[in-house]
Amino acid sequence: MIKSVIFDYGGTLDTNARHWAYVLWDGFQAAKVPVTEAQFREAYVFGERALAKAPIIKSDDDFYALLCKKVRQELLWLDFKEYFITTKSERLEFSQRIATFCNDYVLQQLLQTRSVLEELQKKYRLVLVSNFYGNIETILRSYQLEYFSAIIESAVVGVRKPDPRIYQLGVDACCCKASEVCVVGDSFSKDILPASSVGCQTIWLKGKGWTDKEEDESIPNAVVTDLKDLLQYL
Repeated sequence: MIKSVIFDYGGTLDTNARHWAYVLWDGFQAAKVPVTEAQFREAYVFGERALAKAPIIKSDDDFYALLCKKVRQELLWLDFKEYFITTKSERLEFSQRIATFCNDYVLQQLLQTRSVLEELQKKYRLVLVSNFYGNIETILRSYQLEYFSAIIESAVVGVRKPDPRIYQLGVDACCCKASEVCVVGDSFSKDILPASSVGCQTIWLKGKGWTDKEEDESIPNAVVTDLKDLLQYL
């Protein structure tokens, strides 16, 4: 029955269900930034909000450039709170070091991601639906992830997850009925619930989330913990 597959991007294709807060925290630890995980989590939230509110990310920024900008925002928060006081040049150095660590992590994950997408592209129309900053096409090109027939990006269409309308746009781009679309995402609240609400089938790529909240696993059609396991269901 499935004719098309919609993928989320961040936390799904780039980290294989690992929440980005944990990837970045590993980067901060590797760079020996002397803060606690609780202090880092404050900075992570600040950085996410800063990038969402202001046009900090440019359309031609690749992911390394995005990471550098994101980490600089986090370091600014740590400096402001006096958790970790740094100069401008020190923030630049730390942001580059952490961005390199995280980018290398993604490059390793993408070796498997590409093989999965290559297999699925043979059978299905693939569409991407992502909350992103207007540069997702630049990132897909730089990472050699040009498998998608259509891209629905929040910064472009003006609708963000968990608003179900963004998934309806994805269904429209699939050129088939919602019941013939399977959505794959790592976020239960931002991917699985809104996609289910518009009539899509869903596969939850379950990893360690931002919180330890238990979710109703009867809602998705399947639950997997590794991207390669999709091939058992699709």
